[in-house]
Order: sequence, then structure tokens, then C-alpha cells
Amino acid sequence: MTARKIIIDTDPGQDDAVAILLALGSPAEIELLGITAVAGNVPLSLTQKNARIVCELAGRPDIKVFAGCAAPLARKLVTAEHVHGKTGLDGPVMTDPAMPLQEMHAVDFIIETLRREPSGTVTLVPIGPLTNIATAFQQAPDIIGRVQEIVLMGGAYFEVGNITPAAEFNIYVDPEAAQIVFGSGAPLVVMSLDVTHKALTTAERVEAFRALGTEPGRMVAAWTDFFERFDKEKYGSAGAPLHDPCAVAWLIRPELFSGRRINVEIETEGSFTTGMTVADWWGVTDRPANALWIGDLDAEGFFALLTERIGRL
Repeated sequence: MTARKIIIDTDPGQDDAVAILLALGSPAEIELLGITAVAGNVPLSLTQKNARIVCELAGRPDIKVFAGCAAPLARKLVTAEHVHGKTGLDGPVMTDPAMPLQEMHAVDFIIETLRREPSGTVTLVPIGPLTNIATAFQQAPDIIGRVQEIVLMGGAYFEVGNITPAAEFNIYVDPEAAQIVFGSGAPLVVMSLDVTHKALTTAERVEAFRALGTEPGRMVAAWTDFFERFDKEKYGSAGAPLHDPCAVAWLIRPELFSGRRINVEIETEGSFTTGMTVADWWGVTDRPANALWIGDLDAEGFFALLTERIGRL
């Protein structure tokens, strides 16, 4: 099996951090070409820093990290410190990274990489707002047809919103960017809240990370201890959903997931529904399918994969 070439576009965030660790623990399946940071969970100054912290935690300071867009295309930035803490990686004490931030802008890196690599061999994995991806598509529309696939975390249908009653956070932060990406014609796989809310931590699953006896395992457990307090209070659940690792897990073990091809449109103007992913799950319109919408997963298999791969770091 040839490792799949990917770019992770991210706004770490504890669950983003776990997604990066999963990718770095899976070199047989994933070749991480670079990480592009975007403003989202916290401002860009922190997301690019957090991405480098995670790379060093994994023992991979060779991974190139690029800073991208500091604000959405047409709106003021909305952040999520109420979930992730003021640093985005609240919980354990983190030291500043020593590895450098690349000078190239993240959007330029995305464009340059897609033009350099053979067409159809690079997968984009956006697990934050879609600002960097949309900006790249706007600046260089020739790259859209060169994308192998976009596997993103965002949106909701059955679970509806987690930042407003109608909208999931990543899409809500920059719905104009999401509209560009969903309308681009690039192959899309969508890890919505419908599936990520089934990837719930439990006390046993968190302890399995801690029991690895490694620094990455300890950090994942500590991040999760902090991160899950919000969801436990909000939803009354036993743990917290690890949203973003679902996108990376799909690339490694797609058989853990199920969904269907549907049409998805992005609401940008609704008084109450801005950022809503209008998912035609039941096929009630004649709009053509533009995404594979993932709605279910094998949670036990997912956490077994996560624990095993983080244990390799």
C-alpha cells in the first residue's frame, strides 16, 4: 500500500492535535506533506504555534508548518476559547516550540504543492474553518482538478449545531469559504457532527491513552481531561467527541465509517441559519450529490486505532 499524500489544514484545538498525532503515527498509510494553520478555535498566532508544539511532541520537528489566513473571507473571526481554553491546548503545561515556522504563506504552500505533485495524488484534510482552502481555490482555480480528495471535519444534519442552533463551528466561522469549497467540484468526504458525536471518550478510553506510558499518550489523556468538561456539561454525555481525528481515521480505515452521497449546500445569509450545512440526506431535491456525508462509525474500532497509533510515537 502506498502512503497517501496529505496536507492537514488545522486550527489546534485539542482534537486537532490528536488528529495530527494520528497521522504522524501512521506512516505506512499517510505521508504528511505539511501542516497549514488557520484561525479558528483560537487566533492564528496560537494555531500555528500549537501545530508546531504537536509536531515536536511526536518527535517530528521536520514537519513543515505554515501560517495561513488570520480571518475569515468576509466576517470577523469567531473563536472557541470557551471549549479549548485560552491557548487552544489548555490542560497540560506546554512548552514553546523550538522548530521554526515556515516563511511561505499556507495558501501559497497549498497551491505550490498541488501544482508540483502529480495530479490526483494529494488529499486535503481541513479540520478547521475552510478559509485557507477556499482562498487557494480562488487564487489558483487550476489546482481544484488536481486534488485527489478533500476529507473535512465540519457540518451537521441530524445533530444540528454546536455553535448556533443550526450551525457547526468550522462552517459557521467562515460560511463563504465553505460555500466555495462545497461548490468547487472537488471530491468531498464530510465528517459531520452526526458521526463525530459517536466518537465519544469514556473514562476507560482516556485511561488507555495514559496507560501507554509515553509523553504523547499522557498529553492526549490530559488534553481530553480538559476538553471533555465542556461537552459533559453541555450534552450530559459521558465524555467528549474527538471530532477531528475522524477525518484522519477515514484515510487509514475507511471501513470503520458509513454514510451516503448527498447534496450539501451552505447557508450564508439566513437570519438564524448562517453556516448551516443544508444536507439533502433524504434526496428531496434534484440537486446533484457533491459530497460523501459520513453519519456513523465503529467507535470501538476507532479508539483502538487511535490508541495503537499514538502508542507508536
